[in-house]
Amino acid sequence: MFNGSIVAIVTPFSNEKVDEKAFGDLIEWHIKEGTSAIVPCGTTGESATLNYEEHQRVIELAIEIVNKRIPVIAGTGANSTEETIMITRKAQKAGADGALLVSPYYNKPTQEGIYRHYRKIATIVDIPIILYNVPGRTSSNILPDTVARLAEIDNIVAIKEATGNMRQASDIIRLCSDKIKVLSGDDFTTFPLMMLGGKGTISVTANIVPKMVSEMCSFINRGLIDDARKMHCKLEPLNAAMFLETNPIPVKTALALMGKIKEEFRLPLCEMAQANKNKLREVLQSYDLI
Repeated sequence: MFNGSIVAIVTPFSNEKVDEKAFGDLIEWHIKEGTSAIVPCGTTGESATLNYEEHQRVIELAIEIVNKRIPVIAGTGANSTEETIMITRKAQKAGADGALLVSPYYNKPTQEGIYRHYRKIATIVDIPIILYNVPGRTSSNILPDTVARLAEIDNIVAIKEATGNMRQASDIIRLCSDKIKVLSGDDFTTFPLMMLGGKGTISVTANIVPKMVSEMCSFINRGLIDDARKMHCKLEPLNAAMFLETNPIPVKTALALMGKIKEEFRLPLCEMAQANKNKLREVLQSYDLI
């Protein structure tokens, strides 16, 4: 179920509310362009600034629009185990195909605490779970040995590995074998991680060039390594541009420049500095995206 190019989709806003029309149009575009699955309410979806009602509505809207054409993996992680259970239960009831659970942030649990957090959720909520390891945002790292312990739990099926550390990704693949899928959580690492045995990516860049990211993953899965390497190199300036400032500021700005959403964020996120916006515009123009 969880292979290839999976988009960590943005949440469009208009006049401080979720722009449901723009969100639906983005999803239809992704399905047409070959995106393998949709992740609403991830980091790129500004989940930290959505209230509970908005969070639930965005997940329900994605499920409704997709209408079982591709999987919907709901972002339902929180830094409280009980809160995560509550949000994940609601996503399951709404019909989500899986849940992406970021490792608890800010409170910096130990490896044993991380293990117990995920184990409790997996025991209570019977939905396919993707672990999400992004130490740059959470201040804790799900180490390979902990991933291997969690991989023994039946409904923990994958990990979004966003450390950028290929040794760590390699250790997870070695320790877990086929018990868990490893997905890139950093667009630059998608090609090397898949060459190590990863199965795809949960991508930021796919928000603006879904077909290109999907094709690169497809090339690898079909053994067309030279084609995949060329696509990786072609994508790299875009990958870098997506992090000129804090994600999702550049990707939402890019989509606004492309005419797909309004350039609107939730504080404390705000518009790009003009110098960086000019750099982003130049990159998008070089790809004929604007």
